[in-house]
Amino acid sequence: MSAARNAADLAALPALPRDDEGPVFRAPWEAQAFGMTLALYERGLFTWKEWAERLSVEIAGARERDDGSRYYELWLAALEKLVGDLGLVLGPELARRSDEWAQAAAETPHGQPIELKKR
Repeated sequence: MSAARNAADLAALPALPRDDEGPVFRAPWEAQAFGMTLALYERGLFTWKEWAERLSVEIAGARERDDGSRYYELWLAALEKLVGDLGLVLGPELARRSDEWAQAAAETPHGQPIELKKR
């Protein structure tokens, strides 16, 4: 994605946490979710308009119970639904990986990176 196109596409995203240099992340997983989304988009698996609409739906649905601090949780929820709808990840696989992630997070000492076991 070119720098000009990237800036225009990012500007289309609702409430994207950013500073003068671009998107900002509070945790590594947020940057990873952002990167996964860009990689799938750049592969042509969905349009940027489709992505922005999906994210907007998640944000609108959470508006009453979110102060903006859950932005990337909503981002991830939108991404999970989109890849599921596109058949890129089947529901059981997504649920299994989500469970593996939750278990790895619970077993990881505070402040340490979460690592999924290799399958």
